[in-house]
Amino acid sequence: MKKIKNILISQPRPLSDRNPYADLESTFGVQCDFQQLIRVEGVGVREFREQHIYFEDYTAVIVSSRLGIDHYFRLCEESRFSVPQTMHYYCISEAVGNYLQKYIQYRKRKVFAADNNRFEDLLPAMLRRPNEKYLMVMSDVHNDETINMFAENNIHVKPAIMYRTVAAEWPENKPFDYDMIVFFTPSGVAALKKNFPDWEQGNTVIACFGANTLAAIEEQGWHADIQAPTPECPSITTAIKKYLEAQQES
Repeated sequence: MKKIKNILISQPRPLSDRNPYADLESTFGVQCDFQQLIRVEGVGVREFREQHIYFEDYTAVIVSSRLGIDHYFRLCEESRFSVPQTMHYYCISEAVGNYLQKYIQYRKRKVFAADNNRFEDLLPAMLRRPNEKYLMVMSDVHNDETINMFAENNIHVKPAIMYRTVAAEWPENKPFDYDMIVFFTPSGVAALKKNFPDWEQGNTVIACFGANTLAAIEEQGWHADIQAPTPECPSITTAIKKYLEAQQES
């Protein structure tokens, strides 16, 4: 088992110094380098209109992230659409729902949040409102599993691409030499390949979060040594901790 000294975390550095990655550093003596491999660009009004979507046709918005909320309200403003106070919001989690307070006066009867980060949890609330017209904020990189799940329950949801994910350029003169790389999205995998087309995994340990990310890794001919979520390791930091503990024991 390779000795791990430095880890690339393909996400922004946590705002708080007290976080699970800091715990990994202090416990195992590793260094975590936070560097995003992707960046997000908002879709412009002209491009959005090519989707033939009109905000006034919808009574509810489905969002899976804070980023989605930001781009929904950005496009509404740029389109000169005043979001009505009667708009309903269906959110993947309570944290995402709470973020709406940046833009609206939060009311429980307007905001519905999934309990376990699963859109399936929103079905009871949605089925109680058969006349609701749903718009779902999405990026250009997505799968249709959620849309299909709603359709199977006779809930029509219109997907709306409001932002896109593109590869971020690797900082000039910054070495790319890590013992472990942690991926969170298929886009991150594709971005690394774009920045370093000749990179080979070799002895580099790869950790990944999510089945879609794992599939993207394997599509490149690489393999994931660490995977989450699992029943034993619900978070990626828990999975990395388990790997590093095994490394210490070997």
